[in-house]
Amino acid sequence: LPRLVREFVAQNNTSQIKHVIQILSQEFALSQHPHSRKGGLIGLAACSIALGKDSGLYLKELIEPVLTCFNDADSRLRYYACEALYNIVKVARGSVLPHFNVLFDGLSKLAADPDPNVKSGSELLDRLLKDIVTESNQFDLVGFIPLLRERIYSNNQYARQFIISWILVLESVPDINLLDYLPEILDGLFQILGDNSKEIRKMCEVALGEFLKEIKKNPSSVKFAEMANILVIHCQAADDLIQLTAMCWMREFIQLAGRVMLPYSSGILTAVLPCLSYDDRKKNIKEVANVCNQSLMKLVIPEDDEMDEAKPSMTIPAEPTSEESLSKPEAATTGESQRNELDIIALKQPLSFPCSCERIQVTLNLDGIVQVLDYHLSDTSIGMMTRIAVLKWLYHLYIKTPRKMFRHTDSLFPILLRTLSDESDEVILKDLELLAEIASSPAGQTEEGHGSSDGSDVRPGPVELHVPARAGQLSSSNTKGLECSPSTPTMNSYFYKFMINLLKRFSSERKLLEARGAFIIRQLCLLLNAENIFHSMADILLREEDLKFASTMVHTLNTILLTSSELFQLRNQLKDLKTPESRNLFCCLYRSWCHNPVTTVSLCFLTQNYKHAYDLIQKFGDLEVTVDFLTEVDKLVQLIECPIFTYLRLQLLDVKNNPYLIKALYGLLMLLPQSSAFQLLSHRLQCVPNPELMQTTDNTKPSTSFKRAAASNIDYTELLQHFEKVQNKHLEARHQRAGQAEQLDRRVVL
Repeated sequence: LPRLVREFVAQNNTSQIKHVIQILSQEFALSQHPHSRKGGLIGLAACSIALGKDSGLYLKELIEPVLTCFNDADSRLRYYACEALYNIVKVARGSVLPHFNVLFDGLSKLAADPDPNVKSGSELLDRLLKDIVTESNQFDLVGFIPLLRERIYSNNQYARQFIISWILVLESVPDINLLDYLPEILDGLFQILGDNSKEIRKMCEVALGEFLKEIKKNPSSVKFAEMANILVIHCQAADDLIQLTAMCWMREFIQLAGRVMLPYSSGILTAVLPCLSYDDRKKNIKEVANVCNQSLMKLVIPEDDEMDEAKPSMTIPAEPTSEESLSKPEAATTGESQRNELDIIALKQPLSFPCSCERIQVTLNLDGIVQVLDYHLSDTSIGMMTRIAVLKWLYHLYIKTPRKMFRHTDSLFPILLRTLSDESDEVILKDLELLAEIASSPAGQTEEGHGSSDGSDVRPGPVELHVPARAGQLSSSNTKGLECSPSTPTMNSYFYKFMINLLKRFSSERKLLEARGAFIIRQLCLLLNAENIFHSMADILLREEDLKFASTMVHTLNTILLTSSELFQLRNQLKDLKTPESRNLFCCLYRSWCHNPVTTVSLCFLTQNYKHAYDLIQKFGDLEVTVDFLTEVDKLVQLIECPIFTYLRLQLLDVKNNPYLIKALYGLLMLLPQSSAFQLLSHRLQCVPNPELMQTTDNTKPSTSFKRAAASNIDYTELLQHFEKVQNKHLEARHQRAGQAEQLDRRVVL
């Protein structure tokens, strides 16, 4: 047969050569008899060898029958077919490249052949074909990619190994730029990375590592946007290796592509935020996710608050989602069903636009980001570090893009208030920082139309809040740029809403008030103006219908006022009452403090209104003295012995000018039963010098405290009447509660 073919070649008898190949194909290679098929395969190989360089002219006729035999049920025949094709390719060399796709398709099937001899033969043929591709510069990569993308989703281990080996070969060829087509195969590569075989996983790791090296070398030519959503999906994979690798890629993408990744922020956050709460078993993933989170946060800039989303020139044109890059998304999706909507947010983003390392103007999808952050903050199963990261993100967005963020404030406000009940102090601190920023940002003043959704939050009347003109006139959207001092912050419409809702929260959750109330208020006094906080809360409590809660809240605020180091400046302001603002604050506090008689006296002690304190104590004889009342008097005596009231104890030395202070203290002493507090106060009063000077006459020279009170224009008579009025309300409420309890007891008896 070879001799006959050579003669036809020498004679240039093309028709006879085709006739011989046709006979070998139709009558032998494709025969029904196995031995005839074997002979046909051997004949086609011999024919190819005889043709030599001219075999390239007849490759289609030579290859097709051989490839057909690859599907033969007889393993011996498949082996002969593999051997025949090896000889054909060996002779033709580079001429087989136009037929590469059909050869690759056939080889990918043989790679998974159960017969070891067939598999061994296919490996020889595979190596030969790789050598030809490596040494050639005519490989049709564009035509090959669709086949590679299809075959890469095979679940067979041997087929996967075959695919990865070819990707590694193509990566190593300098003239073949596989990086341009990485978006087509990246999803499949990540799925192969989850194979059960350690060897295949290792090969896939190497392939992905090589691609990442190329991306770092040539970031300007990388299609970052087309691969962003693929990484988002695999960053949520259940397999640790897939998740870690995808997260490492995401980290590099954010750092290399910069703001190009900003339109995909919602999807990235969906994948990254849960990882921040991983334990030490997934420490590596947690660390990489943290870098991704920090890097993404830095991409948000103040200019994003000024960009008009309606302007086409400011946005990157969106293109339809490429289904080819995610041809089998069901195999990669591993998130919970509750997170499907968040995944869709990311997948709706544009999948391709001009990519380069240069700064590109993009539109920040704030709605999607806020939706993701809101979801993770609302989910009680989310870990502490994730909640902290969410609050940091919201705080960052309010700093960088306050104008746009205030559009979402009404929807975020309820969840931020609920977060105050979190178990973690660190979460509460971040939450308070965020709420303080919302309450003090000048951008909030422009959102007057966006009122609270709760109609009861509407402010019933004006309250004089200390808003300095300098701070009140701020119009810049960047609060931090002006460095307002803590004593002169900018207050907006949300400040009062915050105070109302905070008190509502305390009223509905008494455990929160008991466990964290003081902590929350003290932190707010550091973050905002303490005077404004106490002024507004006092004003709100003045209208509180639940008198028992009002009394409890006043007691809490009074304890904070008298004991917290954060309120040192406010205490000094109240102690002197030198300014109209301080006197206005005293009157406002006094009216609410009247809900609790003992705290009212302590406020008078703090402000050195000793005569009025004495007048109040005189009224205590008309009140219902309960165990709780005596307990509060006991606590007040203990407070008098604290450093806060050092000035008061020193004033006991000046009996002539402070007679009502001593009378007030004796009044407290007379209220107390024979207890440890009684002994403590009694011993203190025994130290007062010249007790006979306590007597007051009409000729007594007015004391400095009287002068100050007169100069302050405070109507103490009216304040005393207000005290009696509030106490009568409390008495009626107690009688009403007692009557209800008695009726309930009667019903139980009946």
